[in-house]
Amino acid sequence: MIREAAISIYLFIFKVFFLLFRMFPLKNKATFVSSFGDNCSIILQEMKQQNIPYKTVFLKAKKSKANIEGDGETIVFNYGTPNILHWLASVYHLATAKVIIIDNYFAFLSAASFKPEVKCVQVWHAAGAVKRFGLQDPSNINRSSRANKRFSQVYKQFHYATVGSESMAHIYKESFGLQDQNILKTGVPRTDFFFNEKAKSEAIHSLQNKYPDLTGKKTILYAPTYREDQLNTDTLSLDIDVLHQKLFNEGCVLLLKLHPAVTVSASFENDYPGFLYNLSHYHDINELLLITDLLITDYSSIPFEYSLLGRPMIFYPYDLEEYEQERGFWEDYVSTMPGPVVFSTDAIVEEIMKNNMDQEILDQFKHKWNEYSTGSSAKKLVDFLF
Repeated sequence: MIREAAISIYLFIFKVFFLLFRMFPLKNKATFVSSFGDNCSIILQEMKQQNIPYKTVFLKAKKSKANIEGDGETIVFNYGTPNILHWLASVYHLATAKVIIIDNYFAFLSAASFKPEVKCVQVWHAAGAVKRFGLQDPSNINRSSRANKRFSQVYKQFHYATVGSESMAHIYKESFGLQDQNILKTGVPRTDFFFNEKAKSEAIHSLQNKYPDLTGKKTILYAPTYREDQLNTDTLSLDIDVLHQKLFNEGCVLLLKLHPAVTVSASFENDYPGFLYNLSHYHDINELLLITDLLITDYSSIPFEYSLLGRPMIFYPYDLEEYEQERGFWEDYVSTMPGPVVFSTDAIVEEIMKNNMDQEILDQFKHKWNEYSTGSSAKKLVDFLF
């Protein structure tokens, strides 16, 4: 109740200032609001390469990984921080830009009233989806009617949403209440990286210089999804002892990529020198995927991009029944994942030793979720918008 009241007060203040700044004329300006960074950063880079005659403003939400600095052409503000001047400037640029590009759910959209000429584009932070979200999130029944109304108002502000596949277009229609005319089949900008041989080569070279001990090893990446009840933990659901005993002498190393909000014991790496590397705070998961020979995950969206590399995956949904009940899935989990689904560390080791990837199933999965992501997604979106 208190939280809802605080949100309502904030949105009322936002609306007052937005309406005030809305009195100013629209400008040839694109305002980005980013909490993830990669999609928005790539679109901004494409705009600069094409010399689009628009001023650009980048609003970095809290914990955004976007490596964007003000350079005279792009103005950068920290949105969602206590800095009142940054906040006021952010509201002004949202009210006076002809194009708004966002990469997440932002509550302020429910209080924004864009002029008819404005285009608001959602470039969601995932190429595919396992769990339900938006209007289809099972937890909506536990939210207040005010909160659900706010969510619906936010989704109605999406004039367009970019997708990499027909499968994701269908999900967006159900999750955000969108229609066919709201769907842009441009592909997902962040996947352009996997088609850029120069960028990939530079990223691999940088990682090899930073982590020379990984060279020549079979690299296994464990990247589980975010769980709110595991923000602080001294243990992992994987049995690291078993993995170390069975795989270390086989020339394997284990990389951890946990959610940045999750903190784990710093002793992990010290307990398994030369085997375990905690890279949870590495800035770009796509770069880590380039040096990954085998991915272990659960309900994360990472497999949709990793499938573009055509490499094996193992799925470890140790809490499958509980998670499905809480979050809900779009499809039957076990039968649609492009790799073996196992429920113990011993089973993971067994699958690694088998080394038996079904290339046909993996290719089908890749095409299903990336049919429009073919290396020029950012260009196609910029061409459409400008």
